[in-house]
Amino acid sequence: MPPVEPDARRGPRCPDLGQEPHERFLDGRQHHAVEHQDPAASRAWQLRRASGLVEPKGGTIVAEYFDVDKSRSIPWARRSRASALIEALKSAGRDFDAVVVGEPHRAFYGNQYSLTFPLFEHFRVPLWVPEVGGAIDPGNAAHDMIMGVFGGLSKGERNRVKIGVRSAMAAITATEGRYLGGRPPYGYELIDAGPHPNPAKAADGKRLRRLVPHPAFSLMVKWIFAQFIGGRGIFDIAEELTREGVPSPSAADPGRNRHRVQVAWSKSAVRVIITNPRYTGHQVWNKQRKDEVLLDVDDVALGHTTKLRWNDRDQWVWSEQQAHEPLVSVADFERAQAVLASRGRGQATHKPHRTRRPYAFRGCLHCGCCERRMQGNWNNDQAYYRCRFPVEAKVDRAMRDIRAPKTEQLRILLLGSSSERGERALCVGREQKRIRKAVESALLRDYVELDVRPAATTEDLLDGITKNRPHVVHFSGHSDDDLIEFEEEIDDYHKGVVVTARAFASAVRATDDPPLLVLLNSCNSAAQIDRLVQEQIAPFAIGMADEIEDGDAIIYAAQFYAAVANGQSIRSAHLSAQAALELAGLASTELPTLAHADDVDPATAVLVNRWSEPGS
Repeated sequence: MPPVEPDARRGPRCPDLGQEPHERFLDGRQHHAVEHQDPAASRAWQLRRASGLVEPKGGTIVAEYFDVDKSRSIPWARRSRASALIEALKSAGRDFDAVVVGEPHRAFYGNQYSLTFPLFEHFRVPLWVPEVGGAIDPGNAAHDMIMGVFGGLSKGERNRVKIGVRSAMAAITATEGRYLGGRPPYGYELIDAGPHPNPAKAADGKRLRRLVPHPAFSLMVKWIFAQFIGGRGIFDIAEELTREGVPSPSAADPGRNRHRVQVAWSKSAVRVIITNPRYTGHQVWNKQRKDEVLLDVDDVALGHTTKLRWNDRDQWVWSEQQAHEPLVSVADFERAQAVLASRGRGQATHKPHRTRRPYAFRGCLHCGCCERRMQGNWNNDQAYYRCRFPVEAKVDRAMRDIRAPKTEQLRILLLGSSSERGERALCVGREQKRIRKAVESALLRDYVELDVRPAATTEDLLDGITKNRPHVVHFSGHSDDDLIEFEEEIDDYHKGVVVTARAFASAVRATDDPPLLVLLNSCNSAAQIDRLVQEQIAPFAIGMADEIEDGDAIIYAAQFYAAVANGQSIRSAHLSAQAALELAGLASTELPTLAHADDVDPATAVLVNRWSEPGS
């Protein structure tokens, strides 16, 4: 956020207001619901609006808090930049006097204003909005009413957009039968279907696609339906497909299923095929819905989270005409659903059920090799649990190729580089010693393995990545926005080897087991962490937003790994390390920056856990 010039008491900052700099907070979603604004355009017009409010009164914007890709419905406490602004309010050493919001319609959704504004009152920080022409007066009922109306309008706009989108999707499905995205069902593949009918999207290069039968897998779908309608059970069909070596849905599309074991068919895979109405040639939409449920019923202010739930069949939207070539007739599909619903009453080739036993862990235990649920087995008046997959699927050879389960240590590759003497010399050896001491003093020290590489060269980087497959890659040394400096194999002080951030990223990703976290404990390295996350090199990355003193970097690293080795999440370890800097009275508290992929949560990602693998 850009700060302001002092007032008459402390210099020429905000003379007309009699107060210090003005900040602005911008919620600024990346994509506007209607206009699909890009972040730069959204930020620009909101900043312009905020500046137009404060500058005529002598104010200057000194900093920006702008959230990207965060829905306005998410409470402030769960938005990264909004929560950072709240933390800035709490700081006695803040370098601003007021906060200006460029667009309250985006900043305050629903009741968020009533939950947030008391903090501004408590810390005596004025909140400026264009709609009231300046600062909100806590005692002015009209101001309070205006901001409440904005929250309601914001919520109403979002609801109208949701209704409009759902109505449009339903209409497109019913009248056009257009392919609406997602992975193709097993037995189909996608082909180009011409330019997009929306001129703007067509100009942007977007094209339509449609489903066509796969030459081999479509035959398997037809066979599955015929066998099931003929009376065979789901598990019986899955066993035969595995015995005959037919690729399962995961094996048929390995690019989208790298997280799944692909060596055999499961019952659920057969069931999904039997219950998928798109095999009739019709496009079907609205099988699932998104429900917003309270994150914590005891703390409503935390807001909602989205849950996917199945709709009843009468809520599905079917295309009026066939949209692609069918693999089964509608009559056969309905017959299969009737057979599935009647199971337990009709005849099929499944094996007889045994007497029910008290299996306390029914459905809770999974095989460590194939990740399937283990089956209860009663023997000698005791309950045992076994995996039926190796025997019944007859894939013992494939199972031997899967790594046996074990509690895995967190492997940390510590790279330290400082080849020059004088002002550029760094205490990387001291940092590595402090990290080792912190880990050895932690509760879960036996679950952490350190691979320490002082005087690290580029060969050490590649060797450490490929040989030890680290979960964490830690670098301490010199860097800037796009460069990292390693040492050479020279037994004297020398000028280091400078490599680009892209070359470093390429080395880190050159392994079958990429790291979970990359920590660049070096100056101006925060510019590199977004690339590491966006290019899926690592789901978590930490860098420094500016130049950081040697001692500050050591304190941060030691406390971070101490917290990690005590079983804390990545987010908590990061906050603990920042707190260590603040407790030491250092000004670099905000320099360490944590970035993460959209599909992971640093608050739940635990690197050291004695009961599971790192990152779970």
